[in-house]
Amino acid sequence: MGQDYYSVLEISRSAGDSDIKKAYRKLALKFHPLKNREPSAPHRFRQIAEAYDVLSDLKKKATYDKFGEEGLKGGIPREFGGEKAWTAGYVFHGDAEKTFKEFFGGDNPFADFFSPDGTEVNTGFGGLRGRGVKKQDPPVERDLYLSLEDLYFGCTKKIKISRRVMNEDGHTSCIRDKILSIDVHPGWSQGTRITFPSEGDQGPNIIPADIIFIVKEKPHPRFKRQGNDLIYTASIELGKALIGCTVEIETLDERILNIPINDIVHPKYSKVVPGEGMKLSQDYNQRGDLLVQFDIQFPEHLAPQKKQLLRKALLP
Repeated sequence: MGQDYYSVLEISRSAGDSDIKKAYRKLALKFHPLKNREPSAPHRFRQIAEAYDVLSDLKKKATYDKFGEEGLKGGIPREFGGEKAWTAGYVFHGDAEKTFKEFFGGDNPFADFFSPDGTEVNTGFGGLRGRGVKKQDPPVERDLYLSLEDLYFGCTKKIKISRRVMNEDGHTSCIRDKILSIDVHPGWSQGTRITFPSEGDQGPNIIPADIIFIVKEKPHPRFKRQGNDLIYTASIELGKALIGCTVEIETLDERILNIPINDIVHPKYSKVVPGEGMKLSQDYNQRGDLLVQFDIQFPEHLAPQKKQLLRKALLP
């Protein structure tokens, strides 16, 4: 005679899905080998897992209720498949710990009840911490790469995340995608943190982790950022560095600035253009400065005549 899965879970044959889950939860915790040191505990733990695996699945349960363990494991005629068509017999996967983890969620669900050496975790309220006390997973941090244009004008970024969510039964879970919307404010700087509370993986005995996006600035082809200021490096010839010139710069908002340079440009010289930097996050109408630095291009060769002219012009 086959196993009586209902007796294994200590429930009646009229038990519903919630009764099956409650019974498994109670007995799995009671006979888990990490807690129960009796020699028979591992076998009992496996029996409980197999009984739950069958009775929590509607198709397996219906087959078992009608044909018993022999019919479930030996195979039965398919309902519409003809005389020679038989279902494959059920075989329990044998990993009771896998069933336990899938039920409770998480890589190490039993850690909520016991310390690594198997001793009970006492919360000071007379017993196990159990499933009534929830803990939150550590924050999940992700980089959010933004261009200087994104940080100058502001924008909206849509980020798709995949996370584990609990099903309606409150015991099982699945992976689902979700779109998070980030409103980037003008003037945000590198290191700005945007927090989405409790948007991490869900579990029956945890508070989902916060997801935190950290702003990272993408390299820009023309500018470097320094606080609220922008730095532009202009390449000019030595002659223009000495006699003056006009530097043309395209701004982030696509305006063209023609900046006159009347000073002698030496290697440490920079030109400050007020109000042409980044917008300030506190006041979008205010902006930092534009700092123009210079890369002076020296000639690789000078004709004797030009050297003579330079001597006369530059040397006493």
